[in-house]
Amino acid sequence: MDASTQQWRASSSVGLAAALVSMAENCTIMRDLKRIHARAIRTGLHLHSVILAKMLRFAAVSPSGDLHYAHRLFSYMQQPNTFFYNTLIRGYSKSPYPSHSISFFIQMRRNSVDPDGFTFTFLLKARSRLNSSLTKASDELHGLVLKFGFSSHLFVQNALIHLYAARGVPDAARRVFDETLDPDVVSWSGLVVAHVKARELDAARLLFDQMPERDVVSWTAMISGYTQSKRSLDALELFGKMRDAGVRPDEVTMVSVISACTHLGDLEAGVGVHHYIDENGFGWMVSLCNALIDMYAKCGCMEGARHIFNKVERKSLITWNSMISACANHGNVEEAVGLFGEMMNSRIWPDGVTFLALLTAYTHKGWVDEGCRLFKSMCSDYRIEAGIEHYGCMVDMLGRAGRLEEAYKLITKMSIPSNDVVWGALLGACRIYGDVNMAERIVKKLLELKPDEGGYYILLCDIYVAMGRRAEAIELRRNMKARGAKKTPGCSWVGLET
Repeated sequence: MDASTQQWRASSSVGLAAALVSMAENCTIMRDLKRIHARAIRTGLHLHSVILAKMLRFAAVSPSGDLHYAHRLFSYMQQPNTFFYNTLIRGYSKSPYPSHSISFFIQMRRNSVDPDGFTFTFLLKARSRLNSSLTKASDELHGLVLKFGFSSHLFVQNALIHLYAARGVPDAARRVFDETLDPDVVSWSGLVVAHVKARELDAARLLFDQMPERDVVSWTAMISGYTQSKRSLDALELFGKMRDAGVRPDEVTMVSVISACTHLGDLEAGVGVHHYIDENGFGWMVSLCNALIDMYAKCGCMEGARHIFNKVERKSLITWNSMISACANHGNVEEAVGLFGEMMNSRIWPDGVTFLALLTAYTHKGWVDEGCRLFKSMCSDYRIEAGIEHYGCMVDMLGRAGRLEEAYKLITKMSIPSNDVVWGALLGACRIYGDVNMAERIVKKLLELKPDEGGYYILLCDIYVAMGRRAEAIELRRNMKARGAKKTPGCSWVGLET
């Protein structure tokens, strides 16, 4: 090789190295980073650890990065240090595969690389996103925090609080909180979330009211907790206070607020929330649109539901299911079936919710044979396993049509254990068609499942009376009293404007 060629290659390597440094620092497109990296490999350029660190950080952590590629970059490193391991652990902690963070930590320890406070912060976040029932694994991780001496670091303490919050263990979260010398808003919010997760809403609210500063996480936790516990008026009242406090809600907050309006059946409040969303730049977020479709439909405004549905450009499976369910529940069977066809043409694969909505539509319309074919197709053609709700819908459909024996056989051949709801649906059909013999069989089944439920005795009594068998009805009521069985009283509620 002559001197000029060597000089050219040297200058090219310097130029490529400079380009890599610049790209690693300023890269916003993963494709460009891959292209320059490929050139470095082809030319045999040795990548400095600083360059690799910047490239790895972008690939693993950036929203436009590529974790698979980051993993490949990591595999090129001869002796990765704590920073490199932390970068991968952090990336996977936010990904759909948080368990990979644990795997990298295990590899890190096997290679005698010491963790730091950031390692445990990312690990605890990953752990909080995994199965919350794995108590032992969480406790072992807490023990490692203590062992390595990071239990007094605020960001590690906050991660521990949020781990116990995700598990719904407020007592453990409180112990960590009490050991925190100077808790910040993240610490307080984690403790509020822990009580909300444990359904201790009054305790959560007491803490919330004591907070020296509230962030969107704490506001959203309380609003979501109220909504999930059907305390919808409390949720809407707190949302009003959040707005008055000048705290901007996020997508999760607004979904909970819409759900509160849905639970209340308050269309006026729901429309007001819809206007707020439009006026505050949320755009057409799919989760908000799905919640709005559900709200409008359940509040009886199908026009509003259709308007939202038609405006959504990239419809998710939940979007389609929400609209199909809305049509089914309002008796618009042909529209529901038509939407299903459009959904399949859009190459969106259905799930069990889709078929439950369609079966509900067929039940309302009395399309029994079509419903039976659909149920069979769901299991055989779409490979979707029928759940208890699907069986319940089929029993209801067959029962309404008077095909009681067919419904009975379906229950006895279910691939999953039957429950009182399915048998209860068939008992109701027996009452309509006066089939005393089958009703007696079903009541025996129901009393095996719920011996103290007096409603089943009452249904059978009504059937006896309708058939003129009053003596047997009286005897059954005596048995009911002797067993101490009671019928759960019905209740209603009304909303009053003040």
